[in-house]
Amino acid sequence: MCGIAGILTNSQNQNNLETFIGRMQKSLRHRGPDDQGIYISPKQQAAFVHTRLAILDLTPTGHQPMSTADQRYWITFNGEIYNYRELRCFLEAQGEQFHSQTDTEVILKLYQRIGVDCVDHLRGMFAFAIWDDLEQTCVIVRDPLGIKPLYYWHSDSTLVFASELRAILTTGLLSISLNSKGLYGYLVSGSVPEPDTMIEGIYCLPAGHWLRWQSGNFIHNSYWKIDFTPETTSLSEAKEKVRSALLDSVQHHFVSDVPVGIFLSGGIDSTSVVALARKTQSSQLRTYSIAFAEPEWNEGEIARKVADHFETKHTEYKITASLGRELFTQFLDTLDQPSIDGFNTFCISQVTRQDGIKVALSGLGGDELFGGYPSFHKIPYMVSLSQKLHTFSPLCKSLGKTLESWGKSPYIKRLGDFLQQPPTVTAAYRSFRGIFSHQEACTLALQYLPELPLPTRQVPPPIFQSQTFSLEDEVSWLELSCYMRNQLLRDSDVMSMAWGLELRIPLVDRVLLEAIASIPSSIRLASGKQLLIQAVPELPSWVVNRPKQGFFFPFQKWITGEWSDYFRVVDSQNNISLEAWYRRWSLTILYYWWERITA
Repeated sequence: MCGIAGILTNSQNQNNLETFIGRMQKSLRHRGPDDQGIYISPKQQAAFVHTRLAILDLTPTGHQPMSTADQRYWITFNGEIYNYRELRCFLEAQGEQFHSQTDTEVILKLYQRIGVDCVDHLRGMFAFAIWDDLEQTCVIVRDPLGIKPLYYWHSDSTLVFASELRAILTTGLLSISLNSKGLYGYLVSGSVPEPDTMIEGIYCLPAGHWLRWQSGNFIHNSYWKIDFTPETTSLSEAKEKVRSALLDSVQHHFVSDVPVGIFLSGGIDSTSVVALARKTQSSQLRTYSIAFAEPEWNEGEIARKVADHFETKHTEYKITASLGRELFTQFLDTLDQPSIDGFNTFCISQVTRQDGIKVALSGLGGDELFGGYPSFHKIPYMVSLSQKLHTFSPLCKSLGKTLESWGKSPYIKRLGDFLQQPPTVTAAYRSFRGIFSHQEACTLALQYLPELPLPTRQVPPPIFQSQTFSLEDEVSWLELSCYMRNQLLRDSDVMSMAWGLELRIPLVDRVLLEAIASIPSSIRLASGKQLLIQAVPELPSWVVNRPKQGFFFPFQKWITGEWSDYFRVVDSQNNISLEAWYRRWSLTILYYWWERITA
């Protein structure tokens, strides 16, 4: 796990490449404290940066940017390839010789043989760039599920890319201005939907895409998509398929030359990871959790009980309002883009790294794959109800306008927004997962961009053209592609890497998803994550039978108490209710993020 960045150019800025690339390297130092390197091509058309967090092959032979023996191909790579040993054996059988024990060299050798099609063979999380000094071309790639971020900016004949948006800004090559689409998306959903970012002109390379640059021009292409085409499967077959795929994924995610820890909340997903790790690993497991003084939010006791049950070496980090306040100031400095999430990962990553751990596993992804969120039954209900109301279309839209304008609660306002749109799953999802309604988001956006035209309430396109997918499949796709990718994965990357910790997510794995995606949604997404529970019988009954409770901090109490001075900056918002803590949080985070970006 590392930080990567680069500049590709035909412009007159070539003489300043070393200055620009040095700034980018400095801004990414926290992502790779173990080593750093720079490559500038002979004709100065390409410059690569790398900051290394050494996980595989801890020797200097893992130094990056790395090249082939003839120095034609150069790579800067962030991530982990979990099947690199199998790929290495295949390449050695073809006559390839290796000079390191890294997965980086495996990617480079594979690309040398088959080009960008190498991505079809990589299992893992990754973002990398490969420069071909003979053809003077560069390929930039992001992993299928978007676990690793990759941002880019393009102007005239120059393209700049990096693991973090801030690294691109440090070059000074672009003026800093807000992107209206990114701002609106954040206000509506609490995170910035890719491919947009909060900064005008900077984009996120979409998950499962590659970009090819040559002579100032570039194209990008999709190489992988989620496919939920169902196949006839019995419940017993589904359980066996899921269990086999989960064991395989957890086993692969322990590939490391340093110890691996596990984040443990005591919920079904993180406990499943611990249970499966106990089946696949012979060494002692190390687990980490957060506890609170407030009993209504504290899950420390259940996490300790899980740790005792599976005999892990457990570390608990108890956070009070006072300690959280101290950490909050550091958290604000680490923000790459605003988000309503991330503080939990920031805190648990700190204690994990301070315990000497450089790699940790997270249980993220179980709810999206196995139907654990309320969205899986509430959104189909919303769509069904709206379809009935839309038989009286004028009345439905009139009701929607009334609710959005005069509704007392945030949910009622967003419901009114939904009723003014066609009754699609995407529209219902946006309302269900939303923060502010369309009308409220437009009002708030005017404070930052008073001279730009406001976005219109756009009709979302259908997710799938085929009718073979259920409404629940569509919800699963949206949870994976929106909430998980734009918020959970992005925050997990930034906040763990702020402490130099590599966070791996065995339930978010291409091979796992491909193995179980064909299970009909009636089985895979059965209420209460029943398929996951049945596939992991090692789960204790007292974990399975607990009422579902998301992992939340006592923010509602803290921001009106000991943290209140931080949140007064958004007290007055044009009669828009900020009673719900997440609304006040989202606007406060936006305020401080923009203040730091423009400082």
